[in-house]
Amino acid sequence: MSHDEDFNNSSNPSFNDVLDARLSRRNVLRVSMGTAGAAVLGSLPLVACGGSDDEAAAPLSFPAVAKSTADVLTVPAGYTATVIYALGDPLTAATPDYKNDGTDTGFEQRAGDHHDGMEYFGLNATGTARDATGSERGLLAMNHEALTDQFLHAGGTTPNPRPAAEADKEIPAHGVSVVEVRKVNGKFAAQKDSAFNRRITPMTSMLLNGPARGNALVKTKFSASGNDCRGTINNCGTGYTPWATFLTGEENWSGYFKRADDEAARGGATARGNVSLARYGRAKNSASRHGWETAGAEDKYARFDITQTGASTDGSDDYRNELNTFGYMVEIDPYDKNVAIRKRTALGRFAHESAAFGKPAAGKPLAVYMGDDSRGEYIYKFVSAANWDAADASPANRITTGDKYLDSGKLYVAKFNADGTGQWIELNIANSAIAAHAAYDFADQGDVLVNARLAADAVGATKMDRPEWCAVHPVTGEVYYTLTNNSNRKVEPSGSSQMAVDAANPRSYTDAPTAANAPGNVNGHIIRLKETASESAATAFTWDVYLFGAQSDADLGKVNLSALTADQDFSSPDGLWFSPKTGLCFIQTDDGAYTDATNCMMLIGKPGTVGDGTTPTLSYTKADGSTLAVQTRVGAKPTAETLRRFLVGPKDCEITGISETPDGKTIFVNIQHPGEAISKANLADPTKYLSHWPGNAGYGAGGATARPRSATIVITRNDGGVIGT
Repeated sequence: MSHDEDFNNSSNPSFNDVLDARLSRRNVLRVSMGTAGAAVLGSLPLVACGGSDDEAAAPLSFPAVAKSTADVLTVPAGYTATVIYALGDPLTAATPDYKNDGTDTGFEQRAGDHHDGMEYFGLNATGTARDATGSERGLLAMNHEALTDQFLHAGGTTPNPRPAAEADKEIPAHGVSVVEVRKVNGKFAAQKDSAFNRRITPMTSMLLNGPARGNALVKTKFSASGNDCRGTINNCGTGYTPWATFLTGEENWSGYFKRADDEAARGGATARGNVSLARYGRAKNSASRHGWETAGAEDKYARFDITQTGASTDGSDDYRNELNTFGYMVEIDPYDKNVAIRKRTALGRFAHESAAFGKPAAGKPLAVYMGDDSRGEYIYKFVSAANWDAADASPANRITTGDKYLDSGKLYVAKFNADGTGQWIELNIANSAIAAHAAYDFADQGDVLVNARLAADAVGATKMDRPEWCAVHPVTGEVYYTLTNNSNRKVEPSGSSQMAVDAANPRSYTDAPTAANAPGNVNGHIIRLKETASESAATAFTWDVYLFGAQSDADLGKVNLSALTADQDFSSPDGLWFSPKTGLCFIQTDDGAYTDATNCMMLIGKPGTVGDGTTPTLSYTKADGSTLAVQTRVGAKPTAETLRRFLVGPKDCEITGISETPDGKTIFVNIQHPGEAISKANLADPTKYLSHWPGNAGYGAGGATARPRSATIVITRNDGGVIGT
């Protein structure tokens, strides 16, 4: 899930201002619910689909799933989907089954809400140790990004001041789960008695590692040294490290914190602290999302108020710096509960989605690709100081291997040029543009990383259309980013939050029916990069757009530039992942504007390579009658053999998070917040719920009138073959 947030009011051009190549939330998809080839979760088993392990030359073989607005989960004929882990499911044998009526407690030992990014970690047959090839038994590490909070309470949420009992449910319902899954009688199921099971919540103690450790900006009442912090929150995308640990990204965390009018205490509107807070969405008089700071005087609630109240000069007597301890990639060893979790500050602080590693090469540094998910934010890359040693793929200590590769290196931000090239610009205190930032005086390199957005502003990075998940093609090494949408992308922008169209973000159009009918890039696109000489440490790249999201019947010259058909069209790409087994690309959507036409979905594609398409020019008529021409770069148009819709979710959901067993025969997918648009007034009347999934598919308590729950599904082919081909 992603919130439309605007924190970037820098004057950076939306693209290459020198060449003057100026060229959201969610829209798309006209629906016609076909019946041929559609398998609905909860229906009878399905027939085989065909395919082989040798995917490279094979086309996609499954029948395309039709668009749907039904409150069911649909996969192709020949496939079966089953729910295995839903909100509230117990993680210990002593934890009661989930009643799903708002009375359940103890979320420290239950599945959290809003299942999101996810990775699979193999176990050996006895379930005692890691097995990189283990496809019968493993651990799922997954994020719990946010809440559909009304459903957590019997009568819905209480306004501020929040009751402590409600806050005590909501806080631990965030964070991360590690849950063992195992094949039992040929089918995967969660194992609630596993010794590996655990929850990591906003209250879990962690280390701050890397250049910001001990920095003045991260000292708090909890950790006067600035070496430690508490918890992780609003976790979205993930990463699987080459040494088999889990990376989780802290995304829209700033909204969890309240800030009153303490500008004078912080030195005035132009003081460093106030500039930083505003850039990260906490200007003075910012209300918190859930009001947890109102639940009592205890420290566990007070930390969510970042108003400066103490007399210290370093913040060690209040929580003025608490916000600076969030916004990182967090590394967890899913196999070991006893090692300290690390926040990797060298990778920068922003609204992190996923972290995708470039292909490791012995003797060369590792690259980690990341995006900052807000409108007009940036694309980043971290390059390790240490060169990759293949022996570290199976180290004796996984988390300290992370120390080796992720605590020291260079952080870069991307600038896209109109000619299809781009540069990686290092964010370093020695960069004269950073040192000369007009509004913010950086103190040291730790400050640059804590305030990576401000540093990226200073070097002229390219504002993008909400960079979300990124993924690296396992064969070509090319890097793909979803740009979900941007309602502020305009032909003639007005106001500091709007951006001009440009070559990498070339579309601004009206896509009715939407309530906000103003033009913008409402369907989003997927951009891809090719590093110079395929080097992880390259400082230059080429780029094109793999796919433009659009309705199949939209204007081919201005909107549907990828010529998507009714079996392929999509909007608001969000989750993105490549199968290590097959090289197939999985695209997941988080679309909110065309829910009258189709629920969110997942597609499977077989991409080509950067530069395999065309360079069309989009022509816009400006208010004064003149023409604005914007040339962009579009990858080869997909065919029925290279892109198809694979899954459509239940009502009011997002499809997000995906992983697979090493044999490629089982995938795990998360269905987030079905039926989330519920008001407290409608809570007592199940007929007014938008969704009853997965209860209406036979999972858990409630049946056809169940409160909806975020959940993890497992998908297999009925003939036991590899997914997709």
